[in-house]
Amino acid sequence: MGKRRPHNLNGHSYEKGSRSAVGHRRPAATGPREPRALPSGGRSLQELTALLRDLFATWDESKILRLAMDHVAAAGPYTAEAGYLLEAGGDLVPSAGNRQDHALMMQSKVRDLGGRDGSVAVPGRRGGQALALRGIEGLHGYLVVTSRFPPTGTERFLLATLIRHTAAALSVAFVHRRRREEAVELHGLREERAALQRQLVTVVGELAYRQAVHGLTADVAASGGNEEAVTRALHGLTGLPALVEDRFGRLRSWAGPDRPDPYPEPDPVRQNALLNEAAREAGPTWIGGRLIALVRPHGEILGMLALVDPLGEADEHAVLALEQAVMSLAPELAHLRNQANVELRLHRELADDLLAGTDETSAYARSEAVGHDLHRTHYIVVVRWSDRVADDSFAQAVDRAAAAVGMRSLLTRGAEHVVLIADDRPHAGALYEALALDTGAPCGSIGVSARCDTPDDFPQHYQEVQRALEVLRHSRKRYGMTFFDQLGLYRILGPGNNLRELEAFVHEWLGKLIDYDAGNNSAMTETLARYFDCGGNYDETAASLSIHRSTLRYRLQRIREISGNDLANVEDRLNLQVATRVWKIVLGGSG
Repeated sequence: MGKRRPHNLNGHSYEKGSRSAVGHRRPAATGPREPRALPSGGRSLQELTALLRDLFATWDESKILRLAMDHVAAAGPYTAEAGYLLEAGGDLVPSAGNRQDHALMMQSKVRDLGGRDGSVAVPGRRGGQALALRGIEGLHGYLVVTSRFPPTGTERFLLATLIRHTAAALSVAFVHRRRREEAVELHGLREERAALQRQLVTVVGELAYRQAVHGLTADVAASGGNEEAVTRALHGLTGLPALVEDRFGRLRSWAGPDRPDPYPEPDPVRQNALLNEAAREAGPTWIGGRLIALVRPHGEILGMLALVDPLGEADEHAVLALEQAVMSLAPELAHLRNQANVELRLHRELADDLLAGTDETSAYARSEAVGHDLHRTHYIVVVRWSDRVADDSFAQAVDRAAAAVGMRSLLTRGAEHVVLIADDRPHAGALYEALALDTGAPCGSIGVSARCDTPDDFPQHYQEVQRALEVLRHSRKRYGMTFFDQLGLYRILGPGNNLRELEAFVHEWLGKLIDYDAGNNSAMTETLARYFDCGGNYDETAASLSIHRSTLRYRLQRIREISGNDLANVEDRLNLQVATRVWKIVLGGSG
C-alpha cells in the first residue's frame, strides 16, 4: 500500500504546500502524528443515528444547532468551537452554547465567507473550519469545528453527514417557522378582515338608523313638532314607551304600552332632586328605570323627555334617537312657554288694573281679548304661604293648583301674596289642599272676598279679602282658607274703619293690662286673648301658652285685679274679647 495522503475535514486530500478546498494554503504537517484513541465505530454510528433522529424531532432552530454542537465529537476528533444562525435580517447570531470570546472573535471572519466553507483561526486551536449549513432555502448558519489531529476518511464522512443533516433539519424548522408565521399572519389578516366587515356592517346600520332618525324628526318638525308627534316617533324608533313631562313632573304625552292610569301625582321634593341629578349630566342619563333627557334650550328647564327602560335595554341608537327627539321638542316647548308668558303678562296687567280700579268699558274689552269672561260674578282670592316668597315660581304653583280644582281665573301677585280673580266662588278648602300637595308644605293662608258683580267692586273687595287673611293669620287656626262674608264681627275690624276710634276702644278696655305688661315684662294681655280664642277652656288655654292650669288661674285673677273688669259679666266679657281681637289684628298686638 502507498503512503496515505492527509485530507481536510470535508474529505478532500491535500499535500504539503497545496491549497485547501476553500482556497487557503495549509502547511504540511511535520514530525510524527500525535497519538489518539480511535472511537468505537459502532458506538459512534449509534450515537450519530440517534442524533440524526433527534435533529428532526424538533422545530426549534437553536436547539437543532445545539444538538449538532453537542454531538460533533461522535463523528471523530472534532470539537465544536462556535455555532451561528442566520436571522431574517441577514445577520449571524451566535448560539447560546458558544464560548462567547471565541464566538465574538470569529463572527466577522465567518460572516466574510459569504455562505462558503472556509478555514478560520481559532485561538489556541488548530485546523479550524467554518462549515456552512446550507439547505433548500439557502444558508441557515455556520458550525465552526476544530480537529485535534487529522481525521480519517470515515470521520470526515461522518462529519459531512452530520453537517448535511443539521442543515436539512434547519431547513425543515425554517419552513415550519415560516409556515407558522404565515399562518399567524393569515389568521391575523382574516381576523382583520372580519373586524372590518363587522365594522362596515355596524357603520352601514348606524348610518341607516341615523337616516331613519333624521327622517322621522324631519316628519315631526313638518307636523308641528308637538309632544304627541315626538313621543310617537321616539317610541317607533326605539320600541320603548316614550313620554313627555313638564318640569313639575306632570304628564303631557305618552306613546307606547303600560301607561299608568291614573298617572301618579308628582312629589315636588323628589321632582326637584330628579331634575338636579339629570341637570348634572351632559346628555341623557338613567334614573329610576328611565332614560331621561331634559329639554332646556337656553339653560332653563322646560320639561323632560324620557324612555321607560327598567331593564336597561336602550343602546347607543336609542340615546341618539332621544337626543334628536329633544332637539325636535325644544322649539315647541319654548314656543309654548313664550306664548304662556305673553298670556300671563296680559292677564297680570288686567288683574292689576282691576284691583287698582279701572273703567268698565276698557275692562270688558281687555278681558274679552285675553279670553276671560268678566261679565260673570267674581271672587278675589289672596294666597300667602309662610315659607314661600311670592315670586313667579310660587305664582305658577298657585296657578296649577287653581287649574287642578277647576278654577278659571286671572292671576297676579303682590309683594307678599298671589292674587286670583276667580269667576266662581271657590270650594271651601279645595284650593288650600291642592296647593299644600303641590308645595309639600301645609303652612299657608288663603282669603276669599265677598262676591264682585261689576269691575267697580274689585278695589274694595280686594281690601276686604286682605282683612280676612289677617284675621285668619292671627287666629288660633293660622293656616287654611277663610271667607270674608263669614267673618261676622271681624268684618268691621280692619284698615277701612276709623283707626283712632279703635285705638281708643282698645285703650279703654285693655290699657291697664298693656301698661302692666310693659312695666313688668309680663304677658297678661296675650293670656287674656288666648283665653278668649280657646272659648274660655282652661286646659286648651294653658296648653296653648305652655303653662300649668294653676298658673293660668292665677293670671286670670290678676287680670281681674289689674283691669277692674269682671270676666263673668256678659257685657265686660264681650267688650274685652272684641278689644283683644282689635289689639291683635288691627294694632298687631302692639301697645
